[in-house]
Amino acid sequence: MTATEGGGRVASAGAPGAGGPLLLGVRHHGPGSARAVRAALDAAEPRVLLIEGPPEADGLVALAAEADMRPPVALLAHVVDEPGRSAFWPLAEFSPEWVAIQWAVRRGVPVRFMDLPAAHALARGEEEGEGARTDGGGEPAEEAADLDSVRIDPLGALADAAGYDDPERWWEDVVEHRAASGDAFAPFEALGEAMGALRETYGSGGHERDLVREAHMRIQLRAAQREFGSEGVAVVCGAWHVPALREKVSVAADRAVLKGLPKVKVDMTWVPWTHRRLSRHSGYGAGIDSPGWYGHLFSAPDRPVERWLTKIAGLLREEDRLVSSAHVIEAVRLADTLAVMRGRPLPGLTETMDAVRAVMCEGSDVPLALVHDRLVVGDVLGEVPDSAPAVPLQRDLTRLQRRLRLKPEALERELELDLRKETDAARSRLLHRLRLLGIGWGEPAESRGSTGTFRETWRLRWEPELSVRVAEAGVWGTTVLGAATAKAEADAVGAAALADVTSLAERCLLAELPEALPVVMRVLADRAALDADVGHLAQALPALVRSLRYGDVRGTSTGALGEVALGLAERVFVGLPPACAGLDADAAAAMRGHVDGVHVAVGLLGELASSGDGGGPGGPGAPADEGEPVVVGTAGAVGDVDSVRSPSAGGVRGRWQRVLRGLVGGERVAGVVRGRCARLLMDEGVLAEGEAARFMGLALSPGTEPGEAAAWIEGFVGGGAGGGMLLVHDERLLGLVDTWLTGVSEDAFVDVLPLLRRTFAAYEPGVRRTLGELVRRGSGQQSSAALMTEGAPGFAAELDPERADAALPVLGLLLGLGGEQERGGAGRGGAADGGAGRSRNRLVGVA
Repeated sequence: MTATEGGGRVASAGAPGAGGPLLLGVRHHGPGSARAVRAALDAAEPRVLLIEGPPEADGLVALAAEADMRPPVALLAHVVDEPGRSAFWPLAEFSPEWVAIQWAVRRGVPVRFMDLPAAHALARGEEEGEGARTDGGGEPAEEAADLDSVRIDPLGALADAAGYDDPERWWEDVVEHRAASGDAFAPFEALGEAMGALRETYGSGGHERDLVREAHMRIQLRAAQREFGSEGVAVVCGAWHVPALREKVSVAADRAVLKGLPKVKVDMTWVPWTHRRLSRHSGYGAGIDSPGWYGHLFSAPDRPVERWLTKIAGLLREEDRLVSSAHVIEAVRLADTLAVMRGRPLPGLTETMDAVRAVMCEGSDVPLALVHDRLVVGDVLGEVPDSAPAVPLQRDLTRLQRRLRLKPEALERELELDLRKETDAARSRLLHRLRLLGIGWGEPAESRGSTGTFRETWRLRWEPELSVRVAEAGVWGTTVLGAATAKAEADAVGAAALADVTSLAERCLLAELPEALPVVMRVLADRAALDADVGHLAQALPALVRSLRYGDVRGTSTGALGEVALGLAERVFVGLPPACAGLDADAAAAMRGHVDGVHVAVGLLGELASSGDGGGPGGPGAPADEGEPVVVGTAGAVGDVDSVRSPSAGGVRGRWQRVLRGLVGGERVAGVVRGRCARLLMDEGVLAEGEAARFMGLALSPGTEPGEAAAWIEGFVGGGAGGGMLLVHDERLLGLVDTWLTGVSEDAFVDVLPLLRRTFAAYEPGVRRTLGELVRRGSGQQSSAALMTEGAPGFAAELDPERADAALPVLGLLLGLGGEQERGGAGRGGAADGGAGRSRNRLVGVA
């Protein structure tokens, strides 16, 4: 099949009794051609049937008669040693070739494919550098594009000669809507003459590949004639080739054309296909625009327009559109009227869709697009029987799909999994293993119902190309589990970056590959030990820590993973302070992202440690002070680095907080990193009351470069981490920012304005509006010193204990503190009163 043939081909035939074979030129995927072929074969009753297609598929013809074979399907040929180099020959229910095969197998008539063997076609594609993958009919996709520029579209040329501007409309008028005549061969004779005239005018198309294919077809035709007699042979092929098959060419000339063709070893089988892949816009060069519409025309026993519009009405009702029987009746009348006005014998797709838009869709193209997607194109997925040849991996996948009740479907659908259920957990493992193998049947999606780790959401959609991916993955093993294990081990050894190995470890846990995980962990440990780049270590840690959660949900042992994660975290703690010194703007922004990722990972690692998961010295389940390493800083790189070295404070979270505090006070640390660390410490509740304002005051002091100060602000209140609300509720911080900004020189203001606008533009509109109101009413005009000493407007200088105590019982209930607020209130006086006062301050602040 060629790109031009798929666009539309007409026919030429030699009637039986004329001293030659019956040549039935067709339009591939044309329902009119399919009906005409069936009628011609019923009339001629040939003894053998030759069909355009690869001869390697001769042994697969009998499968077309099995009950489990449901079109659309495709013949798939792939190189044995390189399954990725493949070609498809799609067939739909309304394809003339499929109708001819069905006719032959039901009557016991031999069927032979006569096109150039796939062994030569795929080898030629490699030799000519036209790309490994081919699309449709053995025609390399790149070559199909070249053919468009040198070969005419026969259907378009005939339509233009008849005065039509749309070849599809012309084909419908002269073929699909043509009343059946008594002569079954008349349509082939009439259209064949036109095709012959086109080849006389434009030549054979001008491409060497057609000459090779047609030479092989003539050789196959001669062999069939010698065996069954000329009048016992019927040929179903693209009409473009019919004049070439009638051409008088010597056997020696044809053999000379085929001499020396390269050859590779190929395997062939049937695979499911879809209507969507038959459509031209999907990338199949010999496709059609409306496979769903053509399928309807072929299968409708009578009144096709009425049945089509009724089907559309049913689809719209399913989508909650108000469509009644009156709409259908009115749409049929309008379609008939449009056909009369446009001079057409019957309404075609254009008239019916115009009527649907006007009557059922009320002029809107939105529901019309749904109709086009679901019905005009369609999501029909074919089926092939189990007896069809397949690689062992495909058979194992089919077995798993049936056991887990995961039927491949062409229409995209969402699948919600609860990993606490055995069947859902097995489905999750299968989908993750297929993703490891590059078989993208399912893609993870965001869960809408729950954020727990026991929930997974997948989007499933089976594409015909996945059959090729399965064949490609067959080199890794004969089962999905074995192939995924081998592929993961190979990917671990060949991974380029540490983050790739940690991501692979996470995927191995998701896919539950117990044999591959030790190999991945050895590679991970080796890479982590040799990699001195703190950025790489920081990138690797989050995925590694996330993987520790899967032990709870999936029952996977993560002890070794926990040890590696703890060791990686310690190396980050040691290397991060010197790595944050002397960074430019881009490097500082990247380092801020690393700090955020490590902070989240450490938080999760601390939770796992407190719950007793994992193992290893100083890791989950160990006492706080046991096995705590001494972290050595780099002198002069940051401020209070020595505080990291204290062995008294236990736990990974405590060590991380000391690293952050050292970064906050580091003079050589980039402003955006210092600001971010201060914000993280404040969110953790580590900074004492007013200490955040002190750090901000130091960062915004007159001696600090304006650009560096603006970067500190971005790190502290930027990044969408609630910084806007922080300024709204703490007017001391807002006043510091405002005072600094009003004191910046005009030249410096121009430099820092883009950075500040980027920071504040990330806030919600309501937050920005509130900040503007606060500044407008004068909150930001007070000096930072006044804000530090006098407090924010609207608040007293000191806390009123009685009024605060009155709110404590309610706040305790809201916050789940039980009776703690009563104990705090009873202990006023002396040092205890100071502690209670700070508690009340925090409660009031939360309120």
